Amino acid sequence: MALRFHARRVVPWVCASWLAASNALAQVQVVKPPVAQYWMDVATISMAGMDDMPDMGALGGMLGGMTGMGQSAFGATRGMMPGRWLDIAVRTQLKPAGTQAQQNIPPAQNMGDSLTLLPVKSEPKPQKRPTGQPGSVDEVPPQPKGRILLYWGCSETVRPGQPRVLDFAKSGPQEYGKFMMGRAVRDNGAKAVPGHSIWPNETHRQKVPPDASLQGQHAVLGEGLPASLQFAIGQAQDFMPKMGLSSSGGGAAAAQVRWQAIPTAQAYFLNAMSGSDQDNQMELVIWSSSDVPEPGWGLMDYASNANVDKWLKEKVLLPATQSQCAVPAGIFAKSEGVMIRGIAYGRELNLAHPPRPEDKRIAWEPEWAAKIRVKSMAMAMLGEASDEASGRQDSSSAGSEEKEPSEQKQESLIPKIQGVPDLGKALKGLFGN
Repeated sequence: MALRFHARRVVPWVCASWLAASNALAQVQVVKPPVAQYWMDVATISMAGMDDMPDMGALGGMLGGMTGMGQSAFGATRGMMPGRWLDIAVRTQLKPAGTQAQQNIPPAQNMGDSLTLLPVKSEPKPQKRPTGQPGSVDEVPPQPKGRILLYWGCSETVRPGQPRVLDFAKSGPQEYGKFMMGRAVRDNGAKAVPGHSIWPNETHRQKVPPDASLQGQHAVLGEGLPASLQFAIGQAQDFMPKMGLSSSGGGAAAAQVRWQAIPTAQAYFLNAMSGSDQDNQMELVIWSSSDVPEPGWGLMDYASNANVDKWLKEKVLLPATQSQCAVPAGIFAKSEGVMIRGIAYGRELNLAHPPRPEDKRIAWEPEWAAKIRVKSMAMAMLGEASDEASGRQDSSSAGSEEKEPSEQKQESLIPKIQGVPDLGKALKGLFGN
């Protein structure tokens, strides 16, 4: 009787659970990858005292592939050269090697009727360093002397518990990696890789005019691309205005950093870095506007809407309503020129056609999907009362030549473009590169 009693209760429960699991499985929608995927990265980049990067002729062409200097080149949206930049890529499953495409653009873009996207031929092969040369693996670098100091937060004074300190004499690459660990996201934007067709490219690299607007209808046409690949861009994904980053004060006093409020910005972030080298003791100082410890290397780039919302809640990013931030007094007192960078995050737009069916029993087989990312970035010397129309930079060092700040800026651009902090000769000795 006891066995029959339990069976009456257990068997119905098992059946109910099985039916519930079956119903849940039945609600899992079949989702297939889109036939075509499109990406557009939109960037506005400004430097205090420089409205736009001038045409540098052959030099600009030589450096353009890495930095976008002097003319449009794919990847310029990831650099810090002043101007408006676009990176566009598309791929289709029907043409795995890539397809030549035309993107019809609105008249307000002021770049003609269309842009030509060409397939990427191959990825550049990394160059091997010859052995026995500086920076090669068989070279034993000397241990550097010095330290890195990390500060954070908008405050006129140094907050309790700061700075975090990394002493080179007591640390190696692993300790450095932990010290500099920060938030970052996987890059899911436009890439120049085989199978993708891109603009700008080696043949078509027209520069984006300073008055260009993306607002209006866009259509991407080409063999293997769905005829339905067309969409509209509104104000939220248009080129963002310049941040107009400027600052005053600094040295032994607190610095006040200000920027122009951007109506379409979702959040802001700032970081600054500078170093001093006295008696062979290097001291690198890093500061970010985050309210929690965060160096910010991975934040100086596009971020998804979900990540922006998350980092706002964590007080890593500054809200869209904020347009100034204080840098603590004295943290850069030993430094000879401090570079500060800022980023305004625009709202990412994700589109797909046809839209995802609400009925989960219907499989979703999109013909295409598109991702459009937007940002505005700025660079200035800390303590510089910037007037972008002046075209001049203030020198903070008595007796220095007028060209020095500009030279310091140009020297600092390459590591930032590559996404690697420029830690100077001290880290070269530590890591052998």
